[in-house]
Amino acid sequence: MNIALIAHDRKKDTLVNFVVAYRHIFAKANLYGTGTTGLRIHEATGLDVHRFQSGPLGGDQQIGALIAENRMDLVLFFRDPLMAQPHEPDIIALLRLCDVHNIPVATNMATAEILVKALERGDFAWRETINSQ
Repeated sequence: MNIALIAHDRKKDTLVNFVVAYRHIFAKANLYGTGTTGLRIHEATGLDVHRFQSGPLGGDQQIGALIAENRMDLVLFFRDPLMAQPHEPDIIALLRLCDVHNIPVATNMATAEILVKALERGDFAWRETINSQ
């Protein structure tokens, strides 16, 4: 299971705390993160996180490439809806790729919790079937 972890600056603490709370689930997955977010998650949890560039420097697009190649199973992107982002087109493109390729994506903690609990129950087995074809 490949999981992307992305957070805007004012949501980084929330995502780090979320991963800490569900560390036992994330420990079973391959984790990918953008710049500082990936580093902070690694420092807080000790989990291995493959780090890409920061979002504004192309990290969102790097994760988008994995989505386009069907190499990502879940995206947790804690967005800050109250702050304009200079790389908004990249964000929209990443979310569009999730829609095109049927990749579950959460943009807030409430949805992320539902998806992570589904992951824990084994509800993502269909992703393994798709990836093995």
